[in-house]
Amino acid sequence: NMGEEKQLTYSDKPWLKSYFVGPFKLKKTMEPYPKINVYTFLEKSATDFPDNIACVYVDDEITYKELKLKVDKLASAFRDLGLKKGDTIASVLPSCPEFIIVDYATLKIGAIHVPLSILHKKDDIVHELKESGAHTVVCSYRRIERLREAKKEVTINTIIYTPTKIFPDYNLPELEEINEEGYYSLDHLMTKYKPLDITVEVNPMEDIALLPFTGGTTGVPKGTMLTHYNITANIIQFLHWMLDPLKSGIIGKASLLICVPIFHAYGHFSVYGAISWGLKILLMDPRDMVKIAESIYKYRPFIVTAVPAHYTRLLNLKIPKAPIFYISGAAPMPTELAEEFEKKSGVPMGEGYGATETSAVSTVNLSPLSKITGFMPKIKRGVGIPIPDTEVKIVNLETGQELPFGETGEIWIRGPQVMKGYWPTPGKGLTEDGWLRMGDIGRMDEDGYFHIVDRIKDMINVSGNKVYSRVIDDLLHEHPAINNAGVIGIPDPERPGSERVKAFVSLKQEYEGKITEQDIIDFLKDKVKPYAVPKSVEFRKDLPLTMVMKLFKKKLREEEIAKMKEAGEI
Repeated sequence: NMGEEKQLTYSDKPWLKSYFVGPFKLKKTMEPYPKINVYTFLEKSATDFPDNIACVYVDDEITYKELKLKVDKLASAFRDLGLKKGDTIASVLPSCPEFIIVDYATLKIGAIHVPLSILHKKDDIVHELKESGAHTVVCSYRRIERLREAKKEVTINTIIYTPTKIFPDYNLPELEEINEEGYYSLDHLMTKYKPLDITVEVNPMEDIALLPFTGGTTGVPKGTMLTHYNITANIIQFLHWMLDPLKSGIIGKASLLICVPIFHAYGHFSVYGAISWGLKILLMDPRDMVKIAESIYKYRPFIVTAVPAHYTRLLNLKIPKAPIFYISGAAPMPTELAEEFEKKSGVPMGEGYGATETSAVSTVNLSPLSKITGFMPKIKRGVGIPIPDTEVKIVNLETGQELPFGETGEIWIRGPQVMKGYWPTPGKGLTEDGWLRMGDIGRMDEDGYFHIVDRIKDMINVSGNKVYSRVIDDLLHEHPAINNAGVIGIPDPERPGSERVKAFVSLKQEYEGKITEQDIIDFLKDKVKPYAVPKSVEFRKDLPLTMVMKLFKKKLREEEIAKMKEAGEI
């Protein structure tokens, strides 16, 4: 029967037909990916563009030649401190040039960088240092006290500190030299040593470059093993592939403005991408919206990487109507916000999708690039199409079977950018044949564009920051007055696409009427990150429970949303 068409499956990659930027056809594959140490990208850019500015932060500029020199000197210092290939080196730094120097120096000696969040409380620091086995920490001078506390519970042999400039005043803290055993000034180390002239040979397919911690699906942070090959492939299959038709005007010429913290996968990857092509990195404190808007105006960057919460706030600030490629990631971009932002900026919103476990990127929406080239058939919403050499499929949650096109299910991803596994076990967190379950619900449309419908987990998304509700639930249960409690995410009326944390508490009888909302908030304040502290607490005599006596969060969430809709808040 001539009329019968072969039933296409996800392995046919129906998205390949959408591999266009305006009139330009994009490559179907970027293989073979080079098997190199990620440091090599810095070496090449420092050779090709020695006098180009590599990074601007506040009023500090550093050229590619200077950046490489600092990296190579720190690499010598690391080796002299006894660090060697395969060792883990942790950092507790905000977005700052020092983070970039520490990162590449670690890669150069074949060691593993473990970037810790600057917002981590002592317990988080202890957990991630213990898990990763890092005994050397490079930190912001303002974090010395927190590390002294952590040191009581975990072995830290070496603390290298550096003053950093942060919002709002960008003043450096008063430095007091620490003359104790095991404490070193980063500046002194970079002055004292000669540059290391060898790059340690790594096996890029197997050797880990980066070990960022992420909540995974359970909520206990796990180390994500990213190899040199994972990161190299992801830079090429995303940035180099997508911008290939425009590269002659970009390589060594363009700038990239990073609004997101560079100790998170999204920001970190933005740095790797920029350095691979000799771009100027405009580094921002993620909180300084005024400076972000001013810098977009002043520098007219080619690319801006930010989260929806940044775009919400940019709506009220002055930005130019200019061909700028705005990328949103880390949290879902509400259509309403994308449309409002387009009116203001004159360009469609770019959106990417991925996870720490996929190095950074697995799909990208190419609409804005097409518009920049002046040729745009129609603006597509959603997180876009899989980048080359990436397999994506939609799977039935219950059976694990692949679903027909257009149906909604869990997103699974496989490709050269997918992690080696959760530390320390290769393959942990992946299926036997290497698929990563994303924990998000989505579907694919007729153009091969993917759309995220919902997420499976009870994670709460506050402006792109993941809040693990279970962790907060457990802390609440430690409060002597609490009988049962839990937190959920409810929509934040002020920030479309973001959520607020709301706690529900039932008190033990003898404490009823004696504990206030503020008591509960104060109890959590010094135990969790600022964005994870509940914005409101509701006391109830009884909380809805599931069959297995777990707090029925879905029901609570539905009730809250219904109430907010009725009140006209959302």
